[in-house]
Amino acid sequence: MGGDHGPHVTVPSAINFLRCDPEANIILVGIPEAIESELRVQKINSGHRGIQIHPASEIVGMDESPALALRNKKDSSMRVAINLVKTGEAQACISAGNTGALLATSRFVLKTIPGIDRPALAVILPTVTGHTYVLDMGANVNCTAEHLLQFGVMGASLVSSVENKVAPSVGLLNIGEEEIKGNEIVKRAADLLRSSGLNFYGNVEGDDIYKGTTDVVVCDGFVGNVTLKTSEGLAQMLATYLREEFKRNLLTKLAGVFAVPAINAFKRRVDHRQYNGASFLGLKGIVIKSHGSADTIAFTAAIKRASDEVRGGMLRRISERVAELSQ
Repeated sequence: MGGDHGPHVTVPSAINFLRCDPEANIILVGIPEAIESELRVQKINSGHRGIQIHPASEIVGMDESPALALRNKKDSSMRVAINLVKTGEAQACISAGNTGALLATSRFVLKTIPGIDRPALAVILPTVTGHTYVLDMGANVNCTAEHLLQFGVMGASLVSSVENKVAPSVGLLNIGEEEIKGNEIVKRAADLLRSSGLNFYGNVEGDDIYKGTTDVVVCDGFVGNVTLKTSEGLAQMLATYLREEFKRNLLTKLAGVFAVPAINAFKRRVDHRQYNGASFLGLKGIVIKSHGSADTIAFTAAIKRASDEVRGGMLRRISERVAELSQ
């Protein structure tokens, strides 16, 4: 029920996903009348194979306080969906709703995996070589070196589960590649990662993210969130500049016509919708946060991300890695 569009996006996205993955089952959690109405628009009946409606009487607003939502809305679509994961009726929860409320509710209901102090938010960013996973992206503003080590373990486990990489490379985001660079927390984290048994590349800088230097980039939530928002702003600025230049005069408009195939290919290559879906790692259950403004292409990608994590055994891999680390 959450996000900017609610069932108008989530329901058709679920149908699209089932067309590509007929073995899956989708539980649509929320106000039954609203869900059934959207199913009728999509010419799908509520008894359609792979689709189940689970009622919830409340909705968490996008600007609602996470603490109040957790305390007062125990029958919200978000809370009910997460409860289904806890009871085992569902293997993952995907939501485009209030990020803070989703994180707070997920942590309260599911709890963290033993050995993990804090869940981290992991996102995928495109690179010149493919893509990379960056965490934390805003769930934890203040982190210790031990937290950063745990982020590295979880990020590597995520890549191993969804991409079948035996030893994904892990980089620590810093202001320089040299071991002497960074504050004391980052230096200590580097030492821990170096002795962790992970495939630790070492320190990486901001430009290494888009070079695809490592499979995983670790940072605290403050740095990660600023990095993400800066990247989004740069992308929007470049797109604006490009449109303005092609509209500058008749000659540039003509050039734009011939450049359309290359521009469209470029847009497909960096289309943020295919990377939609941030993972809350470290919980005893899989929870995926979709962008609130996601359309059907983007939300379908978020559902697929959850499916890949379930089928890749991500929770088991994280638990095993953390247990090995503690030993």
